[in-house]
Amino acid sequence: MERPNVSTIDAYIATFPTKVQKILQQVRTTIKKAAPTAEEKISYGIPTFALHGNLVHFAGYEHHIGFYPTSSGIKHFEQELSPYKTSKGAVQFPIDAPMPLDIITRITVFRLKENEEKAGAKAKKTNNDSLVPGLSAPASRALAGAGITTLKQLAGYTEQDILQLHGMGKSSLPKMREALAKKGLSFNS
Repeated sequence: MERPNVSTIDAYIATFPTKVQKILQQVRTTIKKAAPTAEEKISYGIPTFALHGNLVHFAGYEHHIGFYPTSSGIKHFEQELSPYKTSKGAVQFPIDAPMPLDIITRITVFRLKENEEKAGAKAKKTNNDSLVPGLSAPASRALAGAGITTLKQLAGYTEQDILQLHGMGKSSLPKMREALAKKGLSFNS
């Protein structure tokens, strides 16, 4: 059955018969409890919870509820999901059987930790790679391209010199001034 195009999870759930609505609401509540800070949205036409990227999706069908925790979620819980029909990134829970809410909870928590770890690693990499925190990627590349890898080196340049670098804009100067000032430095005059 083709679902109408909807923009909210409530609207999505409302398109199903009452029995299925109750199950979908159960799944939604379970995910929400496991990931209370995640954003609810419709993505790929189905209910989605997102935090630092998509966590999990779910969907209703005539004979099952589809749960989509990405391939990592399926692989990590392969043993527990063995009674159900699975594919690389999805599992089908039959509508006529109790929903395995404990498994849904554990998979959602797993995906939440996975996304938070990835986001933390990305933020750490970004902060470690950047001479000046918060500087745009083009401006950071401009400094690196000019061989400026320390704040002491940056202090040897005038603001006008820095603005001549390809990829550098005036909006980058306040961040650079702040980074220099924290180390007791300033641009050359």
